[in-house]
Amino acid sequence: MPKPLLFLDVDGVLNPVCPGPEADFDAHTLFGYTVLLSARHGAWLRELAHTYELVWASTWEEHANTHIAPAIGLPELPFVRFTGYLPQPGDPRVPLMELLSARKWAPLLRYAAGRPFAWVDDVIPPRLVRNSFWRRDRVLLTIDPGQGLERHHVDRLLSGPPRPGPLPRVSPWAAS
Repeated sequence: MPKPLLFLDVDGVLNPVCPGPEADFDAHTLFGYTVLLSARHGAWLRELAHTYELVWASTWEEHANTHIAPAIGLPELPFVRFTGYLPQPGDPRVPLMELLSARKWAPLLRYAAGRPFAWVDDVIPPRLVRNSFWRRDRVLLTIDPGQGLERHHVDRLLSGPPRPGPLPRVSPWAAS
């Protein structure tokens, strides 16, 4: 059975807005912007790669392989294409107020094609996070963009990776 997918965002997750001084980030100038990256993130992601198939889920798309992966010690990874994505029949309906924050949802579902997955991003609509609590085939982790990915997020992903199938239904009258 294939590993579950781990969809990774870059900005706000691996490139935090304002990490603490103890966070050990190196500044890189990419496309005229300062990007903060940490070798520690690379080590954590290599650890997660034993359990997950890592996939870039960032608007960096293939550029994450050119600029981000080498800086944190990762190999080239597959990526989800968001640029130019057009809604397709069967895509989930997104409420008007979530059009921007949920713009990645349909492409991620299409890419996963039914495989279990975890999505780590700083912009995930709360409704999707709440709905994922009732599914065991997906884990959605919203990251604080100020601090970015932290060890407790990695531990959460390792402690309960998503797996196929619905949650078992438990009768309220079942013996405990």
